[in-house]
Amino acid sequence: MSTVTQKYDEEAAVVKQIREGRARIDAELSKSIVGQKDVIEQLLICLFSGAHCLITGAPGLAKTLLVRSVAQVFHLEFRRIQFTPDLMPADITGTEILDEVDGRRSLQFVKGPVFANVILADEINRTPPKTQAALLEAMQEHQVTSAGKRFALPEPFFVLATQNPIEMEGTYPLPEAQLDRFMFNVMIDYLPFKDELQVVLDTTSKTPEKIEALFTGEDVLKFHAMVRRMPIAEEVAGYAVRLVAASRPGRPEAPAFVNQWINWGAGLRAAQMLVLGAKARALLNGQSHVAMEDIRALVHPVMRHRLLLGYKAEAEGVSVEDCVDRLLIEVQ
Repeated sequence: MSTVTQKYDEEAAVVKQIREGRARIDAELSKSIVGQKDVIEQLLICLFSGAHCLITGAPGLAKTLLVRSVAQVFHLEFRRIQFTPDLMPADITGTEILDEVDGRRSLQFVKGPVFANVILADEINRTPPKTQAALLEAMQEHQVTSAGKRFALPEPFFVLATQNPIEMEGTYPLPEAQLDRFMFNVMIDYLPFKDELQVVLDTTSKTPEKIEALFTGEDVLKFHAMVRRMPIAEEVAGYAVRLVAASRPGRPEAPAFVNQWINWGAGLRAAQMLVLGAKARALLNGQSHVAMEDIRALVHPVMRHRLLLGYKAEAEGVSVEDCVDRLLIEVQ
């Protein structure tokens, strides 16, 4: 068997594993999560893309349960960090301690909870920006630097952060540089009556079923490579770039409403995340290539945390979601 044929067979096996695994993933997550199909799909897209995800919603909407369940399905090491006002950067990344061995003293680095595969940054916006920024290097370079030494984080590595709506008491806005490192800002809302009734009945009448692990960390790394090899037409990728570029006020391609309502548009990373996420979505849905619809389906979670509205938008009651809707209409 030639090397090319062997590589093709390996890729075909990974694609088959992904497409057959989608239904199994949904079945396992349904043991603990009711409804929230769009939220689950967006979270899976982030994991298959090797990206980080911000989950926004009021307390009590199963954000933490969802992240823990996903980690169990993929058999990844899971750590939860509860973000509080008194949390310090060293509580996340780790710290150096003075250790004595055979009468000799030396500084030893003790790894913090960030050294795991899946980090749940719970209520990340309840700690000041100084502590929030402790995750910047870990999210971008997958490493932690302490006393001039670099410590690599385990692979795969994901930060799945939950946050409460900024209007709630005791919250701090996340720095723009950190927001941009999240692929998606996924919004979780209250369940419809039928789904909420099912949750109430299930959680008050029976013991939760155990979630079975379906994949390994090595499988996830293979999925990352396969997503990047997913074919996309230059026209489709160009559509993603045009959407992002149109969100920047003062640019020739910006529609009038952008100049009126938006102070700061999305950067290059938004276009990269749109294309990468669309590739993962197409692969999960069993498609052979990326379509325009894959781009359009992900514009809201990619853009909603990357647009900074001006005072005119606030005065007129215009939301970020409204601006994204207008972009989808005006950019073709």
